[in-house]
Amino acid sequence: MAGKGRLANYELLRVLAMVMVVIMHFLSHSDSLIVLDMPLSVVRIVGSLLEAFCLVAVNVYLLISGYFGVKGSFKPSRAVSLLCQIWFYALLIPVVLKLSDVSILVEQQGIYGLIQYLLPVETEHYWFATSYFMLYLLMPVLNKAVQGMTRRQYEIILGGLLILFCMIKSFSPVVFAFDRYGYDLPWFICVYLLAAYFGLYGEEAFDGGSQDLLSRGFAQFTGFVKKRGWIVYVLSCLGSFCIQLLMWKLSQKWDGFAYYFSVPYHYNFVLCLTGAIGLFFSFSKVKIKEGRGTDIIRGLGTLCFGIYLLHEHIDLRYQWYEWLAGMVNPGQEEGLAFFLAELLFCVAVLFVAGIMIDFIRNKLFASLAAGLQNTRIGRWLHQLDREMDGKGRTDEQKYDK
Repeated sequence: MAGKGRLANYELLRVLAMVMVVIMHFLSHSDSLIVLDMPLSVVRIVGSLLEAFCLVAVNVYLLISGYFGVKGSFKPSRAVSLLCQIWFYALLIPVVLKLSDVSILVEQQGIYGLIQYLLPVETEHYWFATSYFMLYLLMPVLNKAVQGMTRRQYEIILGGLLILFCMIKSFSPVVFAFDRYGYDLPWFICVYLLAAYFGLYGEEAFDGGSQDLLSRGFAQFTGFVKKRGWIVYVLSCLGSFCIQLLMWKLSQKWDGFAYYFSVPYHYNFVLCLTGAIGLFFSFSKVKIKEGRGTDIIRGLGTLCFGIYLLHEHIDLRYQWYEWLAGMVNPGQEEGLAFFLAELLFCVAVLFVAGIMIDFIRNKLFASLAAGLQNTRIGRWLHQLDREMDGKGRTDEQKYDK
């Protein structure tokens, strides 16, 4: 869905999810989280509680993509645009930093650092962008697969995936070799398929009339979440926080609890998933009156991915906190008040800077797209889009000119 077709409530959720991502990165870089070998403090407790409520952000992004993507159409031009957006930041930021006499990765890592600029997807320069880009390429395959299944078949496959990638690991006291904690394409596919199930069947997904145990399980859970999304979100996040706090306490006496201490903060932990689903369906009930405000929200939703690509660039990832925190707290004072001041300032600056830069990028890309529209490349991409829509190669003769 694009432009005016985008639903403002879900675009607002997308913006909120990006703010959550920035908050999580701030908490990590500011050393404001509970860790096993450090005593508890007010800042660390508050930081970990904030992280518990923000950790759903990645799953929320995937839920939005799957819910609407299953009925959408795959456009190769959109894939190219997404890749160019990633390249824009990967290549431009080191140039700007070098001109500003700031050290960049290529100076330290040589050819490997250069490769991370040139091939950001292949090198996982941005781990989320890599997995999301690969997911986007697979969307037409996934959509065709689920649309060709019966609802019962879909539920069997989806149930198996959730058990394999989420349920078992959520209760295992030891790490699995294939588990990357949700930071990978398999988990992205799993969440996409779950959201696609909601989007494909609509209200049918919440109908508990089926006598099949698996179908009734899906229906009862999703029906409950749809009605009480905020409660599910809050309880899931609090549950993750309390489990980690308990594991911290137990690990002080028994080392065997050290691994499970981190599990509640994995993206494929069951409470992280239920929290994301709860927040997603909570926003499905948010009503926003059409007007200037909804236009702004849709615009922010379109541009907010640039916030991530800006502050998570490998040359900025470990430096922006020191720069920004030094402005608002130059004396490096400790305490909850200074922590909150740093948090609000960093999030605000990164959000505004990311939106402004991506607004410029978006205008630049729009101008370039208009200029390429009647070129061979532009016509080729347009034809690929038509073919993916099933409209055939009606303009094939144009390419021979």
